[in-house]
Amino acid sequence: MSDFFSISHQALTLSDIRNIIDNKLKIQLSEEAKQAITNCRTFLDQHIATSEAPVYGINTGFGSLYSRNISKPDLEKLQSNLVMSHACGTGPEIPQGIVKLMLLLKIQSLAFGYSGSHLNTVQRLVDFFNEDILPVIYETGSLGASGDLAPLAHLSLPLLGKGEVNYKGEKISGAGLLAKMQWEPVHLKAKEGLALLNGTQFMAAFAVHALIKGQDLMKWANTISALSIDAFDGRIEPFDNKIHQIRNQQGQITVAEHIRKLLDGSEIIKQPKKHVQDPYSFRCIPQVHGATQDTLIFAQTIIERELAGVTDNPNVFPEEGEIISGGNFHGQPLALILDYLAIAMAELGSISERRTYQLVSGSRGLPDFLVMNPGLNSGLMIPQYSAASLVSQSKQLCTPASVDSIVSSNGQEDHVSMGANAATKLYKVVENTTQILAIELLNASQAIDFRKPLKTSPVLEQLIRNFRQEIPLIEDDRILHNDIVNAVKFIKTHSA
Repeated sequence: MSDFFSISHQALTLSDIRNIIDNKLKIQLSEEAKQAITNCRTFLDQHIATSEAPVYGINTGFGSLYSRNISKPDLEKLQSNLVMSHACGTGPEIPQGIVKLMLLLKIQSLAFGYSGSHLNTVQRLVDFFNEDILPVIYETGSLGASGDLAPLAHLSLPLLGKGEVNYKGEKISGAGLLAKMQWEPVHLKAKEGLALLNGTQFMAAFAVHALIKGQDLMKWANTISALSIDAFDGRIEPFDNKIHQIRNQQGQITVAEHIRKLLDGSEIIKQPKKHVQDPYSFRCIPQVHGATQDTLIFAQTIIERELAGVTDNPNVFPEEGEIISGGNFHGQPLALILDYLAIAMAELGSISERRTYQLVSGSRGLPDFLVMNPGLNSGLMIPQYSAASLVSQSKQLCTPASVDSIVSSNGQEDHVSMGANAATKLYKVVENTTQILAIELLNASQAIDFRKPLKTSPVLEQLIRNFRQEIPLIEDDRILHNDIVNAVKFIKTHSA
């Protein structure tokens, strides 16, 4: 397999991005992309040389300063001023994995050849990606319209020898990076700064990350809940295909089938039951998990459309000989889907915590808090508290950002998406859900031990064996923080 992925006019898919990131592939611009970038830039240079007509962001100011004309000698300075003045991010640094995704998505957008970037500028971004040169970007500052201006300004600063980057385990200045790499700073041509700063790549990178992690957590939620069903001595009837077919919700049908396969061969599920029904957190797994499954599928459609698009402004159409100012930078499509994803992922956590609560409640022949000698030992009493705290925080984070808007730029930018806030909230919800599921796995794997000599299914028995190699059975009280950390690591590093 090639170590390079070619960036072309073939839109990136989620599968492509998984392949690039998981296999640590380098990227390269295809000849098609290089030609499109060059053709667009050539047309733009010719237009600037032969026309005095004002074109937003090329020979005018920005935002509400659109009426200020800029002289030709100052056009390059206008672009570097834009990058510096808009680098106003605050708060903590965003994860480096998100920065890497931002670089990839910005390169792909510019490669379509409607942005007017110079080929050398795009190639330098490719070099950043391939060398793992990751600009320091901060969490807050974008309104999710006019593009993710502040985050993308910080992404672009090191091109000019400014700002900071994380490189080979250390943080160095943009100037230090250029010296280390023996590179000249990029001299932005007319419109290039705007091409770099306009765009939805901050929101989109978080969306891609959440979708990939969400798909993985969906499988884990099904697997862990199946283990909890046996640990709780639950019934299999609620997963009968006939029930789900007559509801006709595809996610529900898919989840029920998955649970049946996971429990196939279980001795516990086959034994006679004393109870007629299980609580909703067990009985309604297909309905709840299935709704999240459907949300993930819908979200992928919207997000992959965004990956196939150009989101800066103005757009340059060399074949038609036009430069058109519009609003493709507005993040509303992503803002709505980011809020929707947060709700869907939070619900996986919410129902998981309820199963954990049932497992530690001393029901169905299980000891209180899943430990011998309860009283002397508190066992798994408090991890449920931690899960409850995480669930509550996720609920608070699910207040939608996309319904909010604050006027900016003296009223010129009078409706914004707040998609960047939706993105960073979603990131936290996904992390919370990972921890909640890890706590359920800790409890379910402990509870299943009390069902011996009966065994769960071969698939789930293997899961427990793998889990026990890293997190041993709890026989007496110990520091459970370490177990939770290791359980989270297990979920993040293993496939369900």
